[in-house]
Amino acid sequence: MLYIHQSYCISSQQTFKDIHVDVLNEPVDRKMLAIEPGYEGIPPGILRRMGKAIRMGVGAAMPIIKNTGPLNGIIIGTANGGMGDCIMFLNQIVQYEEGLLAPGNFVQSTSNAIAAQLGLLSNNKSYNITHVHRGLAFENAVIDAMMQLAAFPGQSYLLGGVEEISSYNYNIQKLTGAYKEEDISNSKLYETDSPGSIAGEGAAMFLVNNKKENAVARLRGIRILHSEDDQLVKEQLQEFITKHVQEGETIDLFLSGESGDSRNLHFYTNAESLLADETTIARYKHMTGEYPTASAVGLWHACQVLQTQDIPQHMFKKRTAKAAYQNILLYNNFKGGQHSFILVSK
Repeated sequence: MLYIHQSYCISSQQTFKDIHVDVLNEPVDRKMLAIEPGYEGIPPGILRRMGKAIRMGVGAAMPIIKNTGPLNGIIIGTANGGMGDCIMFLNQIVQYEEGLLAPGNFVQSTSNAIAAQLGLLSNNKSYNITHVHRGLAFENAVIDAMMQLAAFPGQSYLLGGVEEISSYNYNIQKLTGAYKEEDISNSKLYETDSPGSIAGEGAAMFLVNNKKENAVARLRGIRILHSEDDQLVKEQLQEFITKHVQEGETIDLFLSGESGDSRNLHFYTNAESLLADETTIARYKHMTGEYPTASAVGLWHACQVLQTQDIPQHMFKKRTAKAAYQNILLYNNFKGGQHSFILVSK
């Protein structure tokens, strides 16, 4: 059992501090670019050397670090880390013929640079790890946090997921068919019947421990799966629901990671067929775009719903007469082969 006490998110919507998600921001050049805040608390000399992924990760984490005492560890999930800085460094190798290279881009380019920078800024010399597992990077970070809390009850950890849209990532992913060829509005994303989604980026950070008092949400269960067999995925989801949803309880909200990609829609429709008629269905990737750790922002949205009991109209796929949202099931699918189920409750 893992309890979430604080959560912060930087995304392409108004999700950081002054939260206002009823108004939907549109893509810019077919990308859902993150709205970066002023990054209070980060020294300007350090900030100007940071790549975008590190800025977002550190920026979303700093309010937690400021509001909390010493943390027992930092656990981050990211598929690409500072890929933009990595490409800049590789280009320098060619440009300067392996001569005198600027070390900044190299230092900022590694996947663990986000967690490392957080450790340096908070003077945290405890457990510090980064999980890099493509579409399951954040989920593996969650599992790691749960294992740490099982081994060391009473400790607190900073848990997060971060991704940026670098030009390299965008161009490569576009060639693989990850993004739609047509220029569409994110408000019409789920009305399309074509492969691909919209590129996205963002960061979500959580303060987690195993203390129930004052928690905003509790993460009751998580399961990850590698498979392209939709029947196996459906069976695993049914088994997950049976194991974690107790008799007399209901899933009040199904928070779907549906991304507008027609190739993966069948996984979500199969999952929805397992739900009761009174379960509300909502989606969030028209707000974030698609990227490997988008499920971290999905979990942030789940925490917001549990706290406010409010869901923006544009998120609904199926609205029911539910009076309260107590149990939320998140299902995410990345590129048809990586799946995760997360159950969170009030």
